Amino acid sequence: MAQTSKKNQKRKPQPRKPLHIKAGDEVVVISGEGRIGQTPRKVIQTFPQTGKVLVEGVRVVKDTPRKGQQNATANPQEFIEKPQPIDISNVALVDPQEKKRTRVRMTTGADGRKTRVAVKSGAAL
Repeated sequence: MAQTSKKNQKRKPQPRKPLHIKAGDEVVVISGEGRIGQTPRKVIQTFPQTGKVLVEGVRVVKDTPRKGQQNATANPQEFIEKPQPIDISNVALVDPQEKKRTRVRMTTGADGRKTRVAVKSGAAL
């Protein structure tokens, strides 16, 4: 009987927890690229399957348009700036009252709906 090595076995992706950050939230980059002080920035898009977020002004790369692309310009020297996703563990939500970073707690309201609440001030997000 042939044994299969660990290299040949496919690795199953680990299920991710639900994201505590949504598109439109203000966040602070706490590590990695884009960590410039405590500047709040806006989340453009979230990727729950990979656990990444797209933050405006962070990890922006320049790319040249390919031939045949819709947004290709007549001047081949022009660049397109595209933000790249960063891991969700590198950002923290900004408390709307204190304007400082905070953790998030999920609470159930009187109507039975889940809401996100800032841990420091208790303000709803």
